[in-house]
Amino acid sequence: MQTLLHIDTSIHSSQGESSRLAARFVERFRHEHPEAAVIHRDLARDPVPHLTAERFAAFVARPEARTPAQAAIAGESDALIAELERADLVVLAVPMYNFGIPSALKAYFDHVARSGRTFRYTAKGPEGLLTGKKAIVFATRGGLYVGTARDTQTPYLRDFLAFVGITEVEFVYAEGLAMGESARDTALAQAERAIERLAQPVLAVAA
Repeated sequence: MQTLLHIDTSIHSSQGESSRLAARFVERFRHEHPEAAVIHRDLARDPVPHLTAERFAAFVARPEARTPAQAAIAGESDALIAELERADLVVLAVPMYNFGIPSALKAYFDHVARSGRTFRYTAKGPEGLLTGKKAIVFATRGGLYVGTARDTQTPYLRDFLAFVGITEVEFVYAEGLAMGESARDTALAQAERAIERLAQPVLAVAA
């Protein structure tokens, strides 16, 4: 059975434009693959705590040496990692906030990037352990940033996902959403067409 992990990162939860685009793709996925499992994580409704020294200490402590509080913290991270390990396809809904990713997504990444679980260090450098997966990023922006130095999201997301072993990544952009009704409508229509183009090959691979 194929598994899709759908992660919304907008502060507006399901009402964010990135969330809406991702939801339409997931709806198509469900229609084409009713037997597939879909895991949905909304970081606005169920936020992951930001990384602290206490939480980091719990992650790196030996399991047998953890205090009950540390075991609980590590367990939260383990649950997030288990979802990623189970997923064949990861769908990320990512708006741009102040030229970066939402802080909720950064907190999530800080909880799933764990040495020995999602990556490991080797003599040749770090090696991602979450291989054999694909990711689709639905990126929404108020302005126009693709291909410019201000698009810090695209390289960061590619780098992080590759770091944990996910190297096949597709981006669907909807930009200019704050630049007037016409620009907004055009951007969302282009994103919808991209979803249609992207869905069929992805679903064929997942079948």
